[in-house]
Parts: sequence; structure tokens; C-alpha cells
Amino acid sequence: MAIGLPDSVFLAKLDPLANWCRANSLWPMPFGTACCGIELMATGASRHDIARFGAEAMRFSPRQCDLMIVAGRVVMKMLPVLQRIWLQMPEPKWCISMGACASSGGVFDTYAVVQGVDRFIPVDVYVPGCPPRPEQLLQAVIDIQDKIRETGSVRAKEFFRRTRFEGPEMVAVRPQEAIVSPGDYRTATRFWTELNIATDKLGVKTVFPELQSH
Repeated sequence: MAIGLPDSVFLAKLDPLANWCRANSLWPMPFGTACCGIELMATGASRHDIARFGAEAMRFSPRQCDLMIVAGRVVMKMLPVLQRIWLQMPEPKWCISMGACASSGGVFDTYAVVQGVDRFIPVDVYVPGCPPRPEQLLQAVIDIQDKIRETGSVRAKEFFRRTRFEGPEMVAVRPQEAIVSPGDYRTATRFWTELNIATDKLGVKTVFPELQSH
């Protein structure tokens, strides 16, 4: 005679059960620096209610968080703070890049603004818009939950399966467009390229002939 299990007993594998718990109990670390931070606040308010997805416990202590939400532009002076907070967050952890400024610098195409936070920390989901609506952030949370259910494991086996570099690739630029650190005029390629072209037309020998190749 077969004896069935009561309704209060469930059978499941350990990894899917842990992923189910992780996906529905995200603790966001809000890193709001601009107008995207206002949309992040609206997402946690009663109209959109991010608590429906179990991600309302926003804490400003990185040791209690597992989901960083970068909402807004990040300047170079603030970048070390962002990286320190990310390193203080325990594994497993995930990141959402919210808005055009966090994802690519947006309209702030300047030397002082980071042109995409994925150059310095890994990003799982990008949210387009300037600023994006709360519904878009909720969709990003849903995408994060789907990724957690599919890839997570209790013993972190997914980290051992990484056999190649998954960070941003280096972008090849022409020498005259390269950004160099100030202080060494020998590496100021744009200036010396223009100078070499001008002196070549005049038939004058330049001070640094080794830069002729540029």
C-alpha cells in the first residue's frame, strides 16, 4: 500500500531550492547618484511596489546585500567607492546597470564620467532609458531572478565552469584618439601627429623623429 506525502511536505533538489530562495529574497544595494535614483525610489513606493518580487529590503550595508543597482552616472572620483562597495558584498551577488549614464556614460561624454560601469565591475542586466521607468527596473529584477534560478548552485559550481574571460573587451583606437596620462609630452600623440604633418609640408626636421610613424 503506497503512502502519499502530506501536503505540507515538498521534495526538491538542493540547488533549485536554494536558487528559488535566492531569487525571491533579493536584498538590493542602491547606488543612486542622479535622476535614475528617483525612479529607483518610485519603484519601491506603493504604486509599483517592488516588494511583490521580494526585493524591497534595500540596505545600505554592503555586507547584507546581494544585488547592486547602479542608478545614475558615476564620476571617476566616485568610482573607488563603487568598487569598494562591490568588493564588500558577499558572493553570490549580481548587478543591474540602470539608465544610459550608468551603462554607457549617456550624454556625459567627458573625461570625468565613467563611460559604462561594466568597465570596472561585472554587470548582469542593463536597463536602457534616461531615466528608465520603474516598470523597466521591475523587468530587470525579473530577469535577474530568471538568471539566478538557472545558473546558481549551493557550492558555487558555476564559478569553476568559467574557462574564459567574461569582462569587457579592449577597444582598439587610432593613436590620435588615444587618451594618455598628462605629464609626458612624448606620448601626446594627437599634438605631435599634427606637428609632424605640418613640419613635413615645410620640409623641417621634427624634434622627435620617432613619432613620425604615428
